[in-house]
Amino acid sequence: MMTSQQMAEKIVEIISNRVGRNIKLLKIDNITVIADYFVICTANTTTQIKNLCDEIEAVLEEQGERVLHREGYRQGGWVLLDYGCVIVHVFLEEARQFYDLERLWADAKDIDISAIVGER
Repeated sequence: MMTSQQMAEKIVEIISNRVGRNIKLLKIDNITVIADYFVICTANTTTQIKNLCDEIEAVLEEQGERVLHREGYRQGGWVLLDYGCVIVHVFLEEARQFYDLERLWADAKDIDISAIVGER
């Protein structure tokens, strides 16, 4: 069983090794009870969004972590994967700008992920 931090960092790693870009890791446990972390990223196409989400689910399932809820997978412009302590948001650029989660959750702590994603 992974801690919420380990899970969030693993998800960031999976996204950064694939086509995900503009990745943000927000620690939200001090401002809400819905989760400990948000992972937010952008993909260029709905196919890339689905592939990213499929990869996240496959890798985490190998670690014994199952997605509790998936939202938006069929529509494709914004997919949410809920792991309880970590919620993953994968957006097309337009949807990400429209919903602007970083502004809505401006009180969250923006975690430095440079050690995970490297110099990309």
